[in-house]
Amino acid sequence: MDIAYLMQQNNGLEFLPAFIISLALGLLIGLERERSPAAKAGLRTFALVALLGTLLAMIGQQAGVPWLLAAGFIGVAAIIIAAYVGDDVEDDPGTTTQAALMLCYGLGIMVWYGYSTLAIMLAIVTTVLLHFKPELQSMSKSLTRQDVRSILQFAVLSFIVLPILPNVDYGPNDTLNPYQTWLMVVLISGVSLAGYVALRFIGKRYGAPLLGFFGGMASSTATTLVYARYGRDGAMVGLATVVILIANLVVMLRLGMVSAIVAPGMFLALLPVLLSGLTLGVIVTFLWWRRMSEVGELPMPQVKNPTEIKTAVSFGLLYALLLLASAWLSEIAGTRGLYLLALASGLTDVDAVALSTMRLFRQGKVNAGDAVLAVSLALISNLAFKFGLVLAIGGKALARQIAPAALAITVGVFGALLLMH
Repeated sequence: MDIAYLMQQNNGLEFLPAFIISLALGLLIGLERERSPAAKAGLRTFALVALLGTLLAMIGQQAGVPWLLAAGFIGVAAIIIAAYVGDDVEDDPGTTTQAALMLCYGLGIMVWYGYSTLAIMLAIVTTVLLHFKPELQSMSKSLTRQDVRSILQFAVLSFIVLPILPNVDYGPNDTLNPYQTWLMVVLISGVSLAGYVALRFIGKRYGAPLLGFFGGMASSTATTLVYARYGRDGAMVGLATVVILIANLVVMLRLGMVSAIVAPGMFLALLPVLLSGLTLGVIVTFLWWRRMSEVGELPMPQVKNPTEIKTAVSFGLLYALLLLASAWLSEIAGTRGLYLLALASGLTDVDAVALSTMRLFRQGKVNAGDAVLAVSLALISNLAFKFGLVLAIGGKALARQIAPAALAITVGVFGALLLMH
């Protein structure tokens, strides 16, 4: 065989893409560090460290000496230590740049071993974390002890309690599954926590639409209660109306999102109902919003921490009881029993009855049409309950403002149901 051909085949150029990716990753992170006056490493250092990671990974694999990677890691660490030894700067230089350099070395190794996509994602995340230091510090300082506790409690619910529960069906007709039940708790707690935290951060700065949206994500009932009270003030009626309406429109968005995750097969059947009710409700709400004038600062709804263990356990028990009741009523009374339960349970908690219905659908105990009708009845029942709260707490003036949108949502939901049947 031709010697020149062999030399051409073994010149290593086939490895060039890996080194180009490593160089790009190093330059990306280094570009951000170059702009930091406190950093002792910039574009060139980060690019070279990334290339070193890929080079040592290549040599170690080709020569069969994997210990080169550890030697390189120790070498990079020694260089970092030497750079800061004898530093006369009195201020604490921190460890962010040093940690970023070590990570950059690791990213170079990842690229060689074929994890380029993951390495690119990690490099982008690293650069974002480095760049948004002031914003992240400000956010962490604005978190209260209660906010941090909420996040930690959600971590306990998701990563400690959930994994230890058995994923086995128990009870009548294998209706109850501890793992699946708690997964629903985690799902609803997560959605509510996102709204809870967002509500804390937006504060009073962005007006009625965002307060209504995040208030609805956290708790539409709590938001309705708070603004119904303020709606008694004639000057606040317009603002209260918009916030309450948006919070209750978000309920349909929550149901759509949850159904897409929990019961994708039911989502397409439920989507026309939710879209129809949402569209008509949004039109009426938008008309009210355009007529509304800003009056002072909006009050913040006092939303209960959605990740409290007591709250989570209460929701889990309610969900399990509704699941048992739904299965039992479906057996003895057919779909009528399920509809009656949806109407009754939807008054206080639309999430629990919707999730229990979705679970029955996934088990094949109810068809998509019956499940959609049950969720729709729970939705309208919940809306009627909150309209009653508005009337009782906010008075007739506020109720008159809320009524057209509530009626539009109801017409949209049942109109879609009639067209589907």
